[in-house]
Amino acid sequence: MSLFNAINISATNLEAQTIRLNTVSSNLANANSVSGSEADTYKPLEPLFAPMLNQAQMGMSNEGAGVKVTAVMESNEPANKEYMPGHPLADEEGFIYTPAVDQAQEAVHMMDASQAYKSSVEAINTTKALIMRTLTIGR
Repeated sequence: MSLFNAINISATNLEAQTIRLNTVSSNLANANSVSGSEADTYKPLEPLFAPMLNQAQMGMSNEGAGVKVTAVMESNEPANKEYMPGHPLADEEGFIYTPAVDQAQEAVHMMDASQAYKSSVEAINTTKALIMRTLTIGR
């Protein structure tokens, strides 16, 4: 595996964690939104990660290839239903609906994605330093 591959692999994680942070941000931004029907309620988002397939999975190489986001899925959790007959968005039965966003869990996802991003940046910086040291061999 070349050192440049290490940078490329880390870069795939930077992209994946950026998408993850964007979904967390969207979920937190919409956590307190209200609607008059369950169908119109914001659905929390969750990215799906998968390894990038390459020759390593085919037994032709021992190099890794990184990670990719295969999809950003909407949660199938039902919306929270709250009786609030005086609310302007309440349905005919007096209920409003809020997204099933667990703000504590989203904070955990945010910290995890942030740490994974930082780790990938550190891996890139370490790889760059190794490349620079390699260039000085023989001087």
